Amino acid sequence: MSAINYDLSKIRGMAFDIDGVLSPSTIPMDINGNPQRMVNIKDGYALQLAVKRGLRIAIISGADSPALRVRYAGLGITDIYLKASVKLPVLTDWMAKEGLTPDEVAYTGDDIPDIEAMRHAGLAIAPADAAPEVKETAGYISPVAGGYGVARDLIEQVLRDRGEWMSDAKAFGW
Repeated sequence: MSAINYDLSKIRGMAFDIDGVLSPSTIPMDINGNPQRMVNIKDGYALQLAVKRGLRIAIISGADSPALRVRYAGLGITDIYLKASVKLPVLTDWMAKEGLTPDEVAYTGDDIPDIEAMRHAGLAIAPADAAPEVKETAGYISPVAGGYGVARDLIEQVLRDRGEWMSDAKAFGW
């Protein structure tokens, strides 16, 4: 049984912020001031499996780095939107392109710029360390902090609900 109080069978698409969601909120910087983000391997495994299972995945972030594009494209994600200073228009454009309705989309965000997009999606997710205003908006608050398995938490629950978590050989490889 899912910890998320939502009909997960409706979810066909998921959108994720990067900083504070797929990477921790604290980001080391190199000598030139470039952010050096960490990634969570379990999130990566879940994201690539979600793609294989036919879920539409979007990355929507205000960040911009070639490394981010390489990381998420390497997991099979084709909808990567960087430098998205206002996220709602990007989310609605992506949903229209994919033929998704709000009740079919989960959006995971951690800070003020994510709130409008979270309100538009049927299911709003926040990491445990999200801003208080984001937690108030969320329909589900993950027990883990951003960068430490938030995507894995959501994807695993959705795929379990669909009977597609560890259901065949696709689940045991990258």
